[in-house]
Amino acid sequence: MRHALSALCCGLALCAVAAAGESTVIHASRIVTMDNARPQAEAMAIGADGRIVALGMHAEIDAAHPGARREDFGAATVVPGLIDAHGHLLGYGLSLLNADLVGTTGKADVIARLKAFEKDLPPGAWLLGRGWDQNDWPEDERAFPTAADLDAAFPERPVWLERIDGHANWANSAAMRAAGRDFDGDWQVEGGEVVRREGRATGVFVDAAATVIEAQVPAVTPEVARRALEKAFPKLLAAGLTGVHDAGTSREVLAVLRAMADEGALPIRVNAWADGDGGALADLCRDGPYRHPSGRLQMRAVKLYADGALGSRGALLLADYSDAPGQRGLPVTPASALESAMRKAKSCGVQVATHAIGDGGNRTVLDLYAKVLGEHARADHRWRIEHAQVVALVDIPRFHALGVVASVQPTHATSDMPWAERRVGPRRIVGGYAWRKFRDAGVRLALGSDFPVERIEPILGLHAAVSRQDAAGQPGGGWYASERLTGHEALRGFTLDAAWAGFMDAEVGALAPGRRADFTVLSEDPVGSEPARLRQARVLATFVDGRPAYRAQ
Repeated sequence: MRHALSALCCGLALCAVAAAGESTVIHASRIVTMDNARPQAEAMAIGADGRIVALGMHAEIDAAHPGARREDFGAATVVPGLIDAHGHLLGYGLSLLNADLVGTTGKADVIARLKAFEKDLPPGAWLLGRGWDQNDWPEDERAFPTAADLDAAFPERPVWLERIDGHANWANSAAMRAAGRDFDGDWQVEGGEVVRREGRATGVFVDAAATVIEAQVPAVTPEVARRALEKAFPKLLAAGLTGVHDAGTSREVLAVLRAMADEGALPIRVNAWADGDGGALADLCRDGPYRHPSGRLQMRAVKLYADGALGSRGALLLADYSDAPGQRGLPVTPASALESAMRKAKSCGVQVATHAIGDGGNRTVLDLYAKVLGEHARADHRWRIEHAQVVALVDIPRFHALGVVASVQPTHATSDMPWAERRVGPRRIVGGYAWRKFRDAGVRLALGSDFPVERIEPILGLHAAVSRQDAAGQPGGGWYASERLTGHEALRGFTLDAAWAGFMDAEVGALAPGRRADFTVLSEDPVGSEPARLRQARVLATFVDGRPAYRAQ
């Protein structure tokens, strides 16, 4: 709690350390700049405007700035501020307000956590939670759960639980009754699946099917959204993040973020993407890309969905799932609607970022990008595919040919490796989580976590990228270890390439004169440390615009 309060206080500029007009010199054992002109330094001078003035050796920087306030981080390593290129701010904040089901060991554990959380709920309120993953449960519980599993404990209170990947939900009977619809039969929602057994709805709703029940869940008000964001930001800063690409921001949530930025209460840099072909995209097309004067908030992209997730078998595959013959996943958005939204975005000068996990989903998006971009495919559009998780080998070079960013999340590989090959089989898995193949094909990699699907700490992403191992160092040598990244490549993915993918590379992503002084102070060098040491690295401080936004106690 002290850490969170410290981060929030500094982030809101309520406990500024440096006086107005005062410059600062930062000392550290090593400063990794990600700037080719000076890859390393020992000291960095920051002006009163929060921009970098100079980098160099201790003596030369001290001599050139004799009146500056000095801060010495000793043996620590300073890196450009870490940027998560794909996260969900509101989803993460709400997960901190609702029941936490991450890491549950089975249905009984889920029930126990829900019962403990329910004690503080008023009568009749919906019981909401997130984080269950049947793949982590005992062998006899790895099929999707059912409403009956919840009904005994919660016969009257509606229960609505989001899966860890955000692409399936689990309801009890009270929640299904609240929707006022008979879910039995053989009908389906376009872009989704009501999971049934012998024609009877089980209580699991995949992708777009969830909207039928979500329409009955009390809406998130601006007040609740702000409370959720205020809980999220201190934790992100404590994890070493100075920026986040928010993968799907509604018009209403953007208004909350704008109000926070206007008040000087936005402690982190947010690159927000319009949530599909709706109100936020319409605003962008009417008014043009949005950028707050503080540089802390922008919206110039739109988030679209081509398919679902691999864990819930919603990822769209070119052939059947290896562990579910007859199933190939879900086209969450029809190709015609995707193309329409992409053409609208292109005409408005809006960047497109499309979720695609399966090889079928990725091919669909690549085909549509080629069609819509046409002769402009090599222009500086920076269109992205989010996740690019399982890709046919022949399609990987197409990312480079079309100038498409592969926005990937390294910890997805280490979370999914116990079961991913079962889903797609030994031949397709060679195009799964294939970061080295992307790099060798000249594809730009922007790295993130997809929080709250995964934990927020970029240290874990850096470790997964260079080791392909879990926290226990398993499997020995790494899972499909030939796809590992080097320490420099992994750090670049969380800094310079993430900034580039968000059109912020002129401002952040590297430490160089004239750029904003966003940086993270780590106890270990992420470029040179062995994986085991890297995973144990601690965030000592996080600076945004040259001011401390978080300090470890």
